Amino acid sequence: MLLFFTLGLFVHFVFFASIFDIYFTSPLVHGMTPRFTSLPPPARRLVLFVADGLRADTLYELDENGNSRAPFIRNIIMHEGSWGISHTHVPTESRPGHVALIAGFYEDVSAVAKGWKENPVEFDSVFNESKYTWSWGSPDILPMFAKGASGDHVYTYSYDAHREDFGADDATKLDTWVFDNVKEFFHSARNNQSLFAKINEEKIVFFLHLLGIDTNGHAHRPSSREYKDNIKIVDDGVKEIVSMFKDFYENDEKTTFIFTSDHGMTDWGSHGAGHPSETLTPLVTWGAGIKYPQKVSAQQFDDDFLKEWGLEKWKRRDVNQADIAPLMASLVGVPFPLNSVGILPMDYLNNTDLFKAESIFTNAVQILEQFKVKMTQKKETTLPFLFIPFKLLSDTKQMNILRKARSYMEQGEFDEAISLCKELIHLALKGLSYYHTYDRFFLATNVVIGFVGWTVYASLLIIKSHSRLTRCISKEVKKPSHLLPYFVAVGTLVAFFLLIQACPWTYYVYCLMPVPIWYAVLREFQVIQDLIASLLTFSLSHFIGYLLVFMLGIEILILSFFYRCMLTAGLTAFAVWPFLTQLWTRAKITSLSWTFFCLLLAVFPLMPVVGRKPDISLVMAAGLLVLLLSLFVVTSLMKRKISFGKEELLIYLLQMINIVLSMYVVYSTNSSLLKKKGLPLVNQIVSWATLASSLIVPLLSSPVLFQRLFSILLSLMSTYLLLSTGYEALFPLVLSCLMFIWIYMEQETLQRSGIFSKQKLTSVQFSYNTDISQFRQLYLDDIRRAFFLVFFLVTAFFGTGNIASINSFDLASVYCFLTVFSPFMMGALMMWKILIPFVLVMCAFEAVQLTTQLSSKSNFSS
Repeated sequence: MLLFFTLGLFVHFVFFASIFDIYFTSPLVHGMTPRFTSLPPPARRLVLFVADGLRADTLYELDENGNSRAPFIRNIIMHEGSWGISHTHVPTESRPGHVALIAGFYEDVSAVAKGWKENPVEFDSVFNESKYTWSWGSPDILPMFAKGASGDHVYTYSYDAHREDFGADDATKLDTWVFDNVKEFFHSARNNQSLFAKINEEKIVFFLHLLGIDTNGHAHRPSSREYKDNIKIVDDGVKEIVSMFKDFYENDEKTTFIFTSDHGMTDWGSHGAGHPSETLTPLVTWGAGIKYPQKVSAQQFDDDFLKEWGLEKWKRRDVNQADIAPLMASLVGVPFPLNSVGILPMDYLNNTDLFKAESIFTNAVQILEQFKVKMTQKKETTLPFLFIPFKLLSDTKQMNILRKARSYMEQGEFDEAISLCKELIHLALKGLSYYHTYDRFFLATNVVIGFVGWTVYASLLIIKSHSRLTRCISKEVKKPSHLLPYFVAVGTLVAFFLLIQACPWTYYVYCLMPVPIWYAVLREFQVIQDLIASLLTFSLSHFIGYLLVFMLGIEILILSFFYRCMLTAGLTAFAVWPFLTQLWTRAKITSLSWTFFCLLLAVFPLMPVVGRKPDISLVMAAGLLVLLLSLFVVTSLMKRKISFGKEELLIYLLQMINIVLSMYVVYSTNSSLLKKKGLPLVNQIVSWATLASSLIVPLLSSPVLFQRLFSILLSLMSTYLLLSTGYEALFPLVLSCLMFIWIYMEQETLQRSGIFSKQKLTSVQFSYNTDISQFRQLYLDDIRRAFFLVFFLVTAFFGTGNIASINSFDLASVYCFLTVFSPFMMGALMMWKILIPFVLVMCAFEAVQLTTQLSSKSNFSS
């Protein structure tokens, strides 16, 4: 059995790892040649302003008095430049957004392993292709572009990471620091001949990363005065920088300015997913090579933003975020970033038709080269007779389109040339996606075959060891050991097939694992025969009924991943369960308690996702309820004169004091942050001490089942309170109450069946080590028990939010522990918050196994 579980862990680890190997591989390729147009660019220098976390609507809309929050930017839109919306892609995080802006491709998903801070695969960028780039801003963003640059021409100036404090009194200092340092830089350049010469070169870039808006959005929400005031400060800073550039370069009209954002932000102060408030960011450009404002009578868009913003008369030019990189490259005359998939937005360019056609032609060739490299790589690792090329873009078609486009340009038919280039770009992008996902179906199929095989094998072992189904037929069938040579041959052929294609070693794991698994399945042929024979003894109506119930349960579980309300439907159905059986007649109080807590828990999936409506009073209420429950339990245990020594009493008292401390820390931290005094050091120390003690104190409590479970609840609740911002603080308390009732309900179920007599929870110990599977076999009701476990686990994960969505995480949850930005530490704390309800369910399930006299191994496996 130990070998079986060890193999199970390995198999599930492989299946989990396959997700990253199949869906999270880097799309980047190398070996392309830099491409740029030979025509003189309109600008000698480019200034890029990125207001981190700035929403398009908050910038463009007018305030309650009909005034713009950013008067300088709005004046640019109306009198000097072009504007629009930049559409970002998921994940809407700072690093992916900047990569799209500056490198022209949507985030290499393999960078998730680096916390979006560092790319495991090198990539090209506009900064790298420039002659010089100077950048000011966050230490989380600037270094990744300097690190990947060839040579020493990308200079970074960052403030200390500790300045990125969500509890700081004034986050606008992050932006004023940037503006002040840029001014100081140009002032010092006048007295530094070497630096003065560099900043007067052509093909140079200045990058100003402004983090204050994002920090204020996380700390105070985008609707706050702090967020909106920060926009005005940024607007004033941009105005001063633009004026300084004009003075420094004596109005030579060779500077292009671009103002945009890396991502937006939800109303509740988070980002990462695909909500329009996160994906719609502003884009305002002006200066050399940029079109002037164009008044129009009507514009066709699928939204009503133009009227809301009062900008319906000025032409709006929307782009995809990655399109900004080729736009910048074209404006200053540097090669397009090698890994860019952006399409040059020519509607922004104020230049000749020849320049536009040459630029889009260069763009097409640059993307086509990526397609060719990707195709060559895949062709070299695939057998010729198995290789299926991308039929929409053959070599002949590539040459024809390029030849026709060049011919049109020579004849002065630039519109036709541009149209052909755009067609080539779209085909090349489709081809890139085709070759990037070329092996996805093959690998996914092998993983599915292996997973199905393992599921079948585990089920057969459970049936064989823990049920009577296989004993109804005494006929013995010899194990098909003669199949071994065939499976060895299949494995050898698969390995040889992968070897001659020079496949990665992970391909061997995914493709060879199903072979021994299915061999093990066929070795249990006798069990399969017995199972089929046993199923045939069921009446058709019973079999169809059980099948429909099983399918309905599975469907509810699947739908709950997409619609949280399905959890409510499932819990409501659970509430009726005692009334459909004889449990109601035997244990009325327990049944009513079960129904009450099922319905109470069913309310949580109907409530807004955690963090959107913070309410500290609910956290305080949850803490108070835990204290009252603790007093009731301790008093009851003492009155019943159960083995309850001074040590147990002292542990409970310490845990109750911890609950009080957690309530105080939450309240005082919230009050301190509202006053912009930051996170008190004492609160931070108490929080971390509480977290550490919550993992140790339960182990010191009595091994008696009820007392151990309650000790675990108190310890975990003290931590959960520190990680809560609203109603979710009540969730683990209600869930735990339901779990205690579940334990009693399962006892009543087996007692009604006459399988065993009811045990008191105060007499069962967690340290009970005997293999109790010898006392009884699995029954049909154990399948229902296993389904309850899975459903409660799903409820624990999704009951207060959707963990699959990044924007469901509220950074305010960790403010009792730290307020300085630290993605890994904050992520770990939020993950522990998600796991706490999971731990409570698993502890309750183990108690169910003990009290129902069934080995947890068999039921958990099922």
